[in-house]
Amino acid sequence: MNKIPSFNINHLKLLSGVYISRIDFVGEEVLTTFDLRMKRPNLEPVINMAEIHTIEHIGATFLRNHPTYKDKTIYFGPMGCRTGFYLILSGEYSSKNILPLIIELFNFIKDFNEDIPGATARDCGNYRDMNLPMAKYESSQYVEILKNITESRLIYPE
Repeated sequence: MNKIPSFNINHLKLLSGVYISRIDFVGEEVLTTFDLRMKRPNLEPVINMAEIHTIEHIGATFLRNHPTYKDKTIYFGPMGCRTGFYLILSGEYSSKNILPLIIELFNFIKDFNEDIPGATARDCGNYRDMNLPMAKYESSQYVEILKNITESRLIYPE
């Protein structure tokens, strides 16, 4: 089997940042998949499941209610390696163009002080596995990276 594109990224050189993972065409529709890399692969500890689950619930709810991006948000969810998230948006965007949205998203999560959306037995298959304080902490760490981001954190390394 051929390697899928995400396995061709040199994870030894990959920094935390915002990257275009892929651009796909579905008919005439363009979909941009972003790699929201919160942790440096294989060097930093990965994000625990409870934090990832909490970020997913809050983040997906935020994006699907965003005044500009609610109808453009196709998917927001964690990477299996637990070093970040994928965001799929309808339309063609660059990492630099989408950076204000990602900063807004993770600022929202780091400042979140309400009940976690969908964190009930009726709404979620694993609603007890949530950790809001640590989700806020992980989000605050990512915001610090995003506030001073450089080109090396917007384009995949060679």
